[in-house]
Amino acid sequence: MERIYIVVTVPGECVERVLNAIAEAGGGEIGEYTHCAFMNAGLGHFKPLANASPYYGNINNINRVDEWRIETFCDRTKAKGIVQAIRAAHPYEEPVIYIIPLLNEADL
Repeated sequence: MERIYIVVTVPGECVERVLNAIAEAGGGEIGEYTHCAFMNAGLGHFKPLANASPYYGNINNINRVDEWRIETFCDRTKAKGIVQAIRAAHPYEEPVIYIIPLLNEADL
């Protein structure tokens, strides 16, 4: 079974909503555990242009937002649904989502 690693950053007040959306779509499952993820805090940095609709910040200004980086994983067959769930739960119009294929131990 091919596994995928998924990484997304989200503002603090939306972390639980995004984590739950990932879990409901089948992400972060290990054996008898669900909602498995690694998270760490960071600082988002961006400048929205004239036609943007930012969740935070002001048009044409450099903005900084406290965010959480969520790292989790899933079976490849569930990856598309999890990405769709993240987009539906995420407040940003353009969330950055990393999708990284993982090697199986047998492939090492």
